[in-house]
Amino acid sequence: MKLAERLSAIKPSPTLEITAKAKAMKAQGLDIVGFGAGEPDFDTPDYIKKAAIEALNAGKTKYTDTPGIPELRDALVDFYKKTEGLEYKRSETIFSSGGKHTLYNIFMAILSPGDEVIIPTPYWVSYPDMVMLADGKPVLLHTKEENGFLFTADELQKLVTPKTKAIVINSPSNPSGAVYDEATLRGICSVAKKNKILVIWDEIYKDIYYGEGKLRSLPFYDPEVKPYTIIVSGLSKAFSMTGWRLGWAIGDEKIISGMNIIQGQSTSNPVSFAQYGALAALREGLTHLPAWVAEFRARRDKLVKAFNEIPGMKCQNPMGAFYVFPNISGWFGKKWSGGEIKDSYGATKFLLEAAKCAVVPGDPFGAPENIRLSYALSMSEIEKGIEYIKEAVKGLE
Repeated sequence: MKLAERLSAIKPSPTLEITAKAKAMKAQGLDIVGFGAGEPDFDTPDYIKKAAIEALNAGKTKYTDTPGIPELRDALVDFYKKTEGLEYKRSETIFSSGGKHTLYNIFMAILSPGDEVIIPTPYWVSYPDMVMLADGKPVLLHTKEENGFLFTADELQKLVTPKTKAIVINSPSNPSGAVYDEATLRGICSVAKKNKILVIWDEIYKDIYYGEGKLRSLPFYDPEVKPYTIIVSGLSKAFSMTGWRLGWAIGDEKIISGMNIIQGQSTSNPVSFAQYGALAALREGLTHLPAWVAEFRARRDKLVKAFNEIPGMKCQNPMGAFYVFPNISGWFGKKWSGGEIKDSYGATKFLLEAAKCAVVPGDPFGAPENIRLSYALSMSEIEKGIEYIKEAVKGLE
């Protein structure tokens, strides 16, 4: 049977692919350091697990309202009022099966064939493919590493056409860990308001930040952009609940309603008892996170220092999330027993086979001179991985 034509342009997730390959090699008895996975190594806080267990024991295992139980949606409204000073209604919220599902529902709800979505590079690998699955057209806004992967309002405005429907902003960034400065954010707001286009504001890493103060949701910087902003986040990163599959969107009621229709005809509600764990998380807040961020910071510092000392590598200091995104173009043209390193895929192959380190190539992120490494793994594993990479690089010719 011939598959749908839409699949011809869609690529498998490289992060999931690398992680699966690393696990398979470990299963063969090889000592692989897995820098691929984008999930915290910390356990879900106990009070969240307890709330879910209590919900299971209480028989809360049936269907719920498609966008989530009312008390969870109300808790999300309260959470944003408390943390961001933003006012929303329950009808402007929806919970889905993870942040990825939330984004997919947004694109399906807002895009008609040929509609354009502006995506700055480097980008999370799934954005362009999700846009194409919804019959939209991804338009890449190319940024430069030497500029911190930032862009100006003028650069953004030049890509706006009558078909532009939205721009996707992810700050802190996966894969680079870059954080948009206030000038860039205000530029985004001005372009969105001027052209009446939607900002899909992906803040899944917002609270994993290494700078002064804290990062805020986009409407904090310009309240007038609130009608043009749909906030996407979830519990996977800041609460270490990746497997729970709970993400949310909060924003324009009409868009939320459209997402609700799509979700109702595809997955229906998120897992019932997981929602009660999420309810406990939102009510408690991020009290556990400072200790996690301190550990992430120490791991980041270890990697950045080491990579800037390894020949052929240059590594910027990420200000958020838990990834480093070193430039490895200095290895291009170098040879090892497995061949010549010509691109980020070749660098990934070299590191996996020669250094026994699983990393993700930069090409699928729109950054062909880089590779992505997660530091959501123990310091001992990080130190081991650094030594493996150092030794492997010594053998490059």
